[in-house]
Amino acid sequence: MVTVSASSGRPYHLIIYGASGFTGQFVVEEVARTSSEGPKGNLKWAIAGRSRPKLEKVLEQAAEALGRPDLKSVDIIIADVGEPESLAAMCRQGVIVLNCVGPYRFFGEPVVQACVENGAHLLDVSGEPQFLEGIQLNYHDKASEQGVYIIGSCGFDSIPADMGVIYTRDQFKGTLTTVESFLSANTGPEGARLNEGTWQSAIYGLADSSKLRSLRKKFGHKPLPVVGTKIKRRSALFFSREMQQYAVPFMGTDPSVVKRTQRYLAEELHESPVQYGAYVGIGGISSVFKFLFFGMMFWFMVKCSFGRKLLIKKNIYIFLTALNFYVVCCPQIEETSFQFVFFGEGYTEDQDPSQGKPNAKIRTVVQGPEPGYVATPISMVQAAITILNEPESLPKKGGVYTPGSAFGKTTIIKRLDKHGIKFSIM
Repeated sequence: MVTVSASSGRPYHLIIYGASGFTGQFVVEEVARTSSEGPKGNLKWAIAGRSRPKLEKVLEQAAEALGRPDLKSVDIIIADVGEPESLAAMCRQGVIVLNCVGPYRFFGEPVVQACVENGAHLLDVSGEPQFLEGIQLNYHDKASEQGVYIIGSCGFDSIPADMGVIYTRDQFKGTLTTVESFLSANTGPEGARLNEGTWQSAIYGLADSSKLRSLRKKFGHKPLPVVGTKIKRRSALFFSREMQQYAVPFMGTDPSVVKRTQRYLAEELHESPVQYGAYVGIGGISSVFKFLFFGMMFWFMVKCSFGRKLLIKKNIYIFLTALNFYVVCCPQIEETSFQFVFFGEGYTEDQDPSQGKPNAKIRTVVQGPEPGYVATPISMVQAAITILNEPESLPKKGGVYTPGSAFGKTTIIKRLDKHGIKFSIM
């Protein structure tokens, strides 16, 4: 049986683990902003980590930023990923744990294990496909037995893409068979910025791409049925007529997450799966040359241990500067935004998908604020709020789920829309 309510033995609706980390600090502020959206208008929450002074500082900063002196009295739980008993004690006190400690390949699994064994649901913002799929392989059955939801990639990776495909399907009048998404970002004069943990996750995620193939073989999945015309895969670099700029395949976790969602919809709910292709716009011809040069350099460096160590060292900031990215402690978030455009094709209600080519199209868009430290906390917190307020719309059993498989029948899209992540038809 799945339980999503607080009790005397489990006093907190939410526990933010890793609250003193870079992402965690923004999640703390977002939880504080949305506390009135908790069950019966009252969200009970605490923060957790290994350093009480750092956690107290986070609360002080949030109190000052939001003009909320009461935040200084939010409860603090001391827990360390290297001390299993402390993680277990933390998990026993909360309904949902928001895990903000990355890279997840190093620190994620102990938290998952503690949540499963102690009955707490878990959300994370991992963008590491090998970690996410490994957790599904190793913990889905255990989580199901315990009635626990483990839902990964609940940030910019990959709620906009995963829920964007579901939104496009729901808006389509007929049978949607293929979707291609194109991601573009608008940045200020100083470029986009990311913190050290996010940077390391990107490095290790790409480095593990070969191991991911062997991991997937362990699932023993049969190929998903192809409904309608098979999607055409684009080349490694192409000019997108749809976006009027050059584009490349998106190397993040979105394709993995969306495909897992479509498999769940097909195998568990017997719905027609959607074929998906993900791409990112890189701009004009000058951007292409920059991308090719630095992209190839990055690729070769992450494929060897020496290169990965060099990329992680502080002196590699020169390399990042050339890419117009910076690993710093204060991102330029106000002037940054993102946009996903989804191009869907399918068959109208009176057309048989097994006969002929698609005869209908749809274009939708998901757009929002800075991805890493505004959209990610919004997505993560609204995912948690959805679990607390709409348990009847979630999967009937616990398990390891993607955002789309967990929230596809909920009102999370409307919740995100109210908080600045907009879904619409173009």
